[in-house]
Amino acid sequence: MQNQIILWIQEHGLQIVLIFAVALVVRKFSSVFIEKTVRRLIVSDKFLDNKEEKQREDTIIKIFENTLGITVWIVIVLMILSELGVEIGPILAAAGIAGVAIGFGGQYFIRDLISGLFIIVENQYRIGDVVCFSKICGLVEDVSLRKTILRDLDGTVHHVPHGEITTVSNLSKEYARVNLNISVSYASDLENVIKVVNKVGKELAEDGDWEEHIKKAPQFLRVDAFEDSGIAIKILGETKPLKQWDVTGELRKRLKIAFDKEGIEIPFPQRVIHTAKQ
Repeated sequence: MQNQIILWIQEHGLQIVLIFAVALVVRKFSSVFIEKTVRRLIVSDKFLDNKEEKQREDTIIKIFENTLGITVWIVIVLMILSELGVEIGPILAAAGIAGVAIGFGGQYFIRDLISGLFIIVENQYRIGDVVCFSKICGLVEDVSLRKTILRDLDGTVHHVPHGEITTVSNLSKEYARVNLNISVSYASDLENVIKVVNKVGKELAEDGDWEEHIKKAPQFLRVDAFEDSGIAIKILGETKPLKQWDVTGELRKRLKIAFDKEGIEIPFPQRVIHTAKQ
């Protein structure tokens, strides 16, 4: 019995170990090969900076590596089963039959794969982008050929099949905007309001802590509406991707401080009650 075990180890055990070793080497060198090939062959997008281009390439690399990894492990399992004396012919035949059966009900899976391929080729978004799919918004944490994983501000993780995506809104591609509406009292000197807004926007863009995030200083654009309680003005500027929320928050803070100093009132809804005389 002991001799049989030793003989089996010599004939098959070492083969299994060798299969694992070769698989690990293949995965290691294939990952390096995929990374170098993708970074060399992918045509750069002239609208993307170096960081954004790297995000795009990392997304493609991750997808190819995951696909290759699955393929390698399937081959390894089949080879090990063969070494263990299991006939893999019937398994392959059964897999083929199962594949046909699954194919009849797997149109959604195929749709997800095709949609995912177009998303990747067209560079609609990458890992690290903030996107919205209909009512779901969040940071792209992972992208495969079948689905995208988003994490929203509450920390909730959403698994979105690509076939379910009909509209993609990318909030972090190329550049972002400060798009702020703020109301001032009808009694305010509008020219002075414009002067203060532009001054605050310029100072923010020139601030050492913020200038690297701002591409175009926030400035007065137009009177946007006459509201019940005041005049709505629109302020517009440009920032680097994902920095629009930080910059807008800082701008709101500075505008409030500046308006208080200048005596510019930010109105709020008021109700006047008349008491009937007896």
